[in-house]
Amino acid sequence: MSEITQILADMRGVSRKEVMEHLVPVVYDELRDLARAHLRHERPDHSLQATALVHEAYLRLLGGDQPPWNDRMHFFRAAAQAMRRILIEHARKRGRIKRGGRRVRVQLSSANLASEHDLEELLALDDAFRRLEEQDGTAADVVRLRFFAGLSVEETAKALELSERTVKREWAFARAWLYRTLQG
Repeated sequence: MSEITQILADMRGVSRKEVMEHLVPVVYDELRDLARAHLRHERPDHSLQATALVHEAYLRLLGGDQPPWNDRMHFFRAAAQAMRRILIEHARKRGRIKRGGRRVRVQLSSANLASEHDLEELLALDDAFRRLEEQDGTAADVVRLRFFAGLSVEETAKALELSERTVKREWAFARAWLYRTLQG
């Protein structure tokens, strides 16, 4: 059992604030790495920095109304989701202010879905991802962990309790589905 999972197990029934006070010293460096991974896919002059993204995600995790996390992977899934939402909201705000809020669908390279995104690409990808979540939850979970959290095939398989082969198949399907959706 990981240290994070143990902390979560020991803290069942206490407030999120108390859990986060014990958890943050243990997970802070990993959260910064996760934030850096998210920001690698953003434009180079992005106004958010890894530390600010971690702090904003911390506040969202602290104030969330979902039940407490079960284990390490559950926590990091929630953190990755919070960071993704922060970046999407930031992009939408920037789009409203600087770009007139117009969404434009653009093509992504079929070779690498996780390339640098400009504002329109990020918004189009988020829209497509939401539709994928509605159609195929497993494929969306694989994308969330592989693309947004930066986990390997092995780590994703372990987190979702799937075989590596299934993760590879779902990843290939999701990439193709997203690519086709973004082309339309």
